[in-house]
Amino acid sequence: MSINTSGKSPDKSELKSGTRIRNFLVAIVAIALSVTLVLGLKSQTNTVSLTQLGEESTPLEVALTNGKPSLVEFYADWCAVCQKMAPAIATLEKQYTEKVNFVMLNVDNSKWLPEMLKYRVDGIPHFVYLSENGEPVAQAIGDQPRTIMASNLEALVVGSPLPYAQASGQVSKVVKSIPSSGSQDDPRSHGSQVVN
Repeated sequence: MSINTSGKSPDKSELKSGTRIRNFLVAIVAIALSVTLVLGLKSQTNTVSLTQLGEESTPLEVALTNGKPSLVEFYADWCAVCQKMAPAIATLEKQYTEKVNFVMLNVDNSKWLPEMLKYRVDGIPHFVYLSENGEPVAQAIGDQPRTIMASNLEALVVGSPLPYAQASGQVSKVVKSIPSSGSQDDPRSHGSQVVN
């Protein structure tokens, strides 16, 4: 009979080796899952922003004179419904870019106060459909499904009555969050200036 003089049993070294391999495999799987998760989330992010849509939109002055019908959206960067609809608006803009002007007017810019009063904007998003000669055809307020907006745009392009002319969905109310200083320059004060 022989006696093991090394003091190590073969079972313990095999267990250590098995544990190391298992830990290595767990680490590799964790890294792979982390990379997959990060890449998956990155591809799911909304790359369309309201600021980007506003910067790329047709200027109102051009839209009123270029002979194409227009969709004018009154929005604000803080408007949750506007942010939610941004991808749908971007998709519609790509689809109808040759046929329809897309105009984005930020209600926080006092420059657009006359237009806000003209179209009686008191909730956002507020959409105004304009004919080729710049005349208002219809309005829609609030969250609008892309399919309804597409139907309205199709009718606008061919000059037919809009099937969903007075649609009304979820809105972000334009509220006065700053105490009034008596000045009418604040774009949020436009609701009190509208006369019925």
